[in-house]
This record gives sequence, C-alpha cells and structure tokens, in this order.
Amino acid sequence: MRICRFWLDALVWSSQYNPAAFIELLMLILAMVLLVVRGFVPHWAYLVLGLSYGIGASVSISVRETISHSPQAQAAQVTTVALIITSIYVLFP
Repeated sequence: MRICRFWLDALVWSSQYNPAAFIELLMLILAMVLLVVRGFVPHWAYLVLGLSYGIGASVSISVRETISHSPQAQAAQVTTVALIITSIYVLFP
C-alpha cells in the first residue's frame, strides 16, 4: 500500500508543480495506448486520435521549451519535430 501511496503523492505533486508537463505526459501516454490499440483493431479512428494527441503534445512541448529557454530546449525541439514528421508519414504513407 505504501508503494501506491508514493505513486499517488508523486502524481499529485507533479500535477501541481508543473501542470503543463503533466498534461503533455498524459497526452503522450494516451497516444501510445491508442496506437497500440490500433495495432490490434484496424480502425482509422484510433490512428487519427493517437496521432492528434502525439502532434498536440509535440507542439505544446516545443512551444513550452522555446519560451522557457531551458538547457534541454534544443533536444526537445529536435525530438518533437521528429515525432511530428513521423506522425505525418504514418498518416499519409
């Protein structure tokens, strides 16, 4: 039970300390889950929704890192551009 309480406290603390990053993390987790579901169920809705979550989170991360001038901003921007390009390639083969 302590482990569950620890994770719950960490989740609450993370959402209060940095809510933008918490929402981006949720969006990326949902995108991964929907894309895995798309692997088993051949419906376009899962693919489009998963890619929209991924692209939305990528754009949000890129904007946040550009504004905040953090040390890892360049790496985050390269990663988000790669994710957006990959998403577009998957959507339009």
